[in-house]
Amino acid sequence: MTKHTMHANAVHEREITARVDLCRPDGRLNPEAVGWSRVPLHRANIRGWGRTMRWDYWAVTSADLVFAFSASSLDYLAGESAFFLDRHTGEQVTSRGLLVPARNVSFSGRSGEGSVRIGAGAVRISTDETAGGTRLRLKSAEMEADILVHRVPGRESLSVVVPWSARRFQYTVKDVGRPAEGTVRVNGVTRTISADEALATLDLGRGRWPGDILWNWGAGAGRPGGRDVAVQVGGKWTDGTGSVENALILDGRVHKISEELIWRYDTSDWHAPWRITGERVDLEFVPEHVRAADVRRAFYMRSREAQAFGHYRGTVVADDGEIVDVDGLYGWAEEVYRRW
Repeated sequence: MTKHTMHANAVHEREITARVDLCRPDGRLNPEAVGWSRVPLHRANIRGWGRTMRWDYWAVTSADLVFAFSASSLDYLAGESAFFLDRHTGEQVTSRGLLVPARNVSFSGRSGEGSVRIGAGAVRISTDETAGGTRLRLKSAEMEADILVHRVPGRESLSVVVPWSARRFQYTVKDVGRPAEGTVRVNGVTRTISADEALATLDLGRGRWPGDILWNWGAGAGRPGGRDVAVQVGGKWTDGTGSVENALILDGRVHKISEELIWRYDTSDWHAPWRITGERVDLEFVPEHVRAADVRRAFYMRSREAQAFGHYRGTVVADDGEIVDVDGLYGWAEEVYRRW
């Protein structure tokens, strides 16, 4: 059994409360941008080439299904993918495309404003901020989706800047557990998504990356006992930077968890329970479905990932010391390796 662990070290993070540019005019990381915020405040004014990475990943979950897609750009190429899971039958459908060179691709400079487009290739993707929320549309040979992710007034999300160096840095937004409604059509069968029980999560990334990296990410959301509860946890890729992407979102408010959490899981059996722990976090994640892939592309590019969908149970401590029970939150946990 192989276990991956890290020390549950506390880190000291600065909360950002005013709008700020991610980069200085010379393209390097703006020191004033390093920290975290409760709403998106960073403008991703990244210039030039050099493993410049932009992506928007959305996942919508309900009692019946998981629908997720990713729009990404890496300098000269763009990637596009979509994933559907029928939680009752285990049916899994995937659409994927790669655009070299990237064309008809655009990404917003600030989360929650503007649009994202991939208008060419096998998977056509658009996201648009509207008065009612974020509209997600996708079309591929296998799938077609039109979903509105509602914007909940006053609800907070987690934004974090991770500084590997002045030239290598990442800005991420994790907006977990927003109500969603719409339709997803997969292989000719249309499924309706209801805002009464479907939840959507955004993972937005803008940055300049090292050549290879390994990360963990986990998220889950639900309404146990009538409360709006979500968890957001990560690891490995932030180690040693002084920034972490860990938080409890309780009734719409972010409770920032400033410590490097310990992840324990079995890489020979992704279906075995995962453990994620720290001073304020004691979680077990129990998978019900695993999506695994190891893709090698032109040049030396590689993408290896194992994403497990299932339920979180355990406790997380809020800022005021309240021990919050998170039993039954549906979501995912993953290990991903990227080489560009």
